[in-house]
Amino acid sequence: MTEISTPVTRYLDEKHIPYRLFQHSRSVHSIEEAADERGERPEQIVRSILFRLSNEDFLMVLIAGPSQISWKALRVFLKQSRLTMASEEEVIRVTGYQVGAVSPFGLPQPLRILVDETVLVEEEISIGSGQRGLAVILLKKDFLQAMGTSESGRFAE
Repeated sequence: MTEISTPVTRYLDEKHIPYRLFQHSRSVHSIEEAADERGERPEQIVRSILFRLSNEDFLMVLIAGPSQISWKALRVFLKQSRLTMASEEEVIRVTGYQVGAVSPFGLPQPLRILVDETVLVEEEISIGSGQRGLAVILLKKDFLQAMGTSESGRFAE
């Protein structure tokens, strides 16, 4: 089997962060399907959601599985009255990744990232690899090491 390489795996390899890749055998259409195929619970899957704060100011929020972001809590935390989810085109332009494969690792440019506390509950989590159909699975401690300094808080409803 050929070694699969994405900006995410190259970033993790460069930082010497242990992880394993999981390749889906079929197209998945929900967090529940993805978790089932990976042998995980939906709460172990981390979603990376990009928000636009202003014209060219973006922010990524990481949240676990089926949790929903509380827009009110996020606006209060950011001290910002207005924010919107980035469009699919903006996601690709800012992160270099397609929706469904977005990751906080291996980004083409620095980006402010907030980690919801729901992400830090599980000991093992999976996150986008930068390529659809492929996930990166890693331990929470390794995820935190890979994140370096990031802000965390409660943004889930």
